[in-house]
Amino acid sequence: MFAHDHRSTRGVGALSALLMALILVVAACGSSTTATSGTLVGSAIGANPTTLPVALAAPTATPVATPTTGSAASSNDTAVDAGSLQAAMVSVIKQVTPSVVVIETDSGLGSGVIYNTAGDIVTNYHVVGTSTTFKVTLSNGESYNGILVGSYPPDDLAVVKITAPGLTPAVFGDSSQLSVGDVVLAMGNPLGLQSSVTEGIVSALGRQVSEPNGYTLPDVIQTSAAINPGNSGGALVDLEGQVIGIPTLAATDPQIGGSAPGIGFAISSNRARTIADQLIATGAVTNSGRAYLGVEIMDTTNGVGVYSVTSGGPAATAGIKAGDLILSINGQATPDSATLSGILATLKPGTVAKIEVQHSDGTKATLTVTLGQLPG
Repeated sequence: MFAHDHRSTRGVGALSALLMALILVVAACGSSTTATSGTLVGSAIGANPTTLPVALAAPTATPVATPTTGSAASSNDTAVDAGSLQAAMVSVIKQVTPSVVVIETDSGLGSGVIYNTAGDIVTNYHVVGTSTTFKVTLSNGESYNGILVGSYPPDDLAVVKITAPGLTPAVFGDSSQLSVGDVVLAMGNPLGLQSSVTEGIVSALGRQVSEPNGYTLPDVIQTSAAINPGNSGGALVDLEGQVIGIPTLAATDPQIGGSAPGIGFAISSNRARTIADQLIATGAVTNSGRAYLGVEIMDTTNGVGVYSVTSGGPAATAGIKAGDLILSINGQATPDSATLSGILATLKPGTVAKIEVQHSDGTKATLTVTLGQLPG
């Protein structure tokens, strides 16, 4: 099978402006930019590389003249504002730290966020992998045995459950109300360093990230907060202490290697809640909101080749067969599987799509396909 397819503005006024002016050196880019190629590496220990186009706009500076007589008062105001910002960050960290855990498997570790008092914990699928049992360590150092409730690879999300007293669930915010420039903190266990925190801003919204498993993550938040191996599955929080994303990927430079500072990615909290609620309720995802074509594909020298078609699926019903090449979807060329995945990630179940194929005998046809719902 192959398929692909937010809170009132959390601005902090003077605090956000001060943070960007005094602490961060970031090129904040909007959700629509001219892209250049980059490479991503999964931020959980042992994760696989993926690719994504990214671009950052250069910041500009505007000089401001300040009267000499007002300089002392201005300095005092800055000191007061800086103190308020620091106090806000300290408060958020104290609030959220008890909700962030370490999740260990036989092959590595990552992070998780306590979702409810029943012991359900949201994390990344690539953190749990094929494991079904886990060691979960709370911020107070106490460890418990965890079991897998369910996972959903297309969105790189999973839920693990523990039985423990006095758990502190995180508050999940509305990621649809985020704005570029909102101040955020990434909380998790990078490189096994428990309860670590990095700070930054929301750099862009609505990114799409292709993963090695053939799926594309929709609605991804780009942030300048550092995300390192082990941060995966942790919490991206705003200055109100609400989780607005699940840190998942960090960027690397494909030419010189190593990390690309200031470029990290998190699954939106709204997407995480949609999937987690279903996994907790039934152990599976029945309403993914993601389009389903019903084929298995591979990249060939001639384009995207279909090597298997799901019987009774949307592709089979429309007449797509094994051996066909998929040339375009709704007029958009699909030269490789990553491009095809990215296009499908923008579509919804029930969408009627025009798919151009080339059959094994060389003839071409444009088929009408009603996309289905990606199963869980």
